[in-house]
Amino acid sequence: MDLSFLPAVNATLNGLAAALLILGFVLIRQRKINAHRACMISAFVISALFLALYVLHKGWRASTGAGWHTSYNRHGLAKVIYLVILFTHLALAMLVPFLAILLIRLGIKRRYALHRRIARFALPVWLYVSITGVLIYVLLYYLNPQPTDTGFPGGIP
Repeated sequence: MDLSFLPAVNATLNGLAAALLILGFVLIRQRKINAHRACMISAFVISALFLALYVLHKGWRASTGAGWHTSYNRHGLAKVIYLVILFTHLALAMLVPFLAILLIRLGIKRRYALHRRIARFALPVWLYVSITGVLIYVLLYYLNPQPTDTGFPGGIP
């Protein structure tokens, strides 16, 4: 089974999650609590689906012998920028499920003051992760040149 289409699906899910997060923020500022709740739970479900499909894609790549990761083939400053985006994305992405679950629980328990305090930190983190997820997809699948053959195993000079 060919699952090479999953990165595009995952980028779409990340973009949709970002849009829902922004809409949820706008809705809570308008005091539309039920609509806010629906948006944020939808963003959580979409992000959870992303995570499941991301892990599935990584496993599929490994099982086909393609390796776990897609290489970024630029050098110099472009590579440094990519790696900074990637590492900050990955580090913050590990926080998002915990923050999202905590916020959902606080909202359900109507602990709004604490929910609001944590959300001021969590929303920018979650948005950054969602937006940089789309950016990483674009960098890897649209702005990534083919590797050059250096004659050395693994392409390392």
